[in-house]
Amino acid sequence: MNNTMIEYNEGYLTFYVYIITNKHRSTYYTGMTNNLGRRLTEHKENIEKGVKTFASKYNIEFLVYYEKFTWVDQAIAREKEIKGWKRDKKLDLIRSFNENFEFLNHRFV
Repeated sequence: MNNTMIEYNEGYLTFYVYIITNKHRSTYYTGMTNNLGRRLTEHKENIEKGVKTFASKYNIEFLVYYEKFTWVDQAIAREKEIKGWKRDKKLDLIRSFNENFEFLNHRFV
């Protein structure tokens, strides 16, 4: 019988809560993922393929805000919190992080 304990000592899990918008910055989507680069690519591909999602319906693919978490339960709670906010509060959050609403996809793709 092998009584060796398996240990995982490398790295930490990373989760992101993010807000993306369209090129006109008129509609916003809040999401959560463990791989922001991949998820941004998926949003873009859904638009190109005509997949029926909220984000693709409004051509939402441009990252304007994100937060990083190590614990998935914290990321899920934060996503739910932000989704419950009114638009003005979300816009204030984005401005506090990204004053000019620049597209930040290049940081992850």
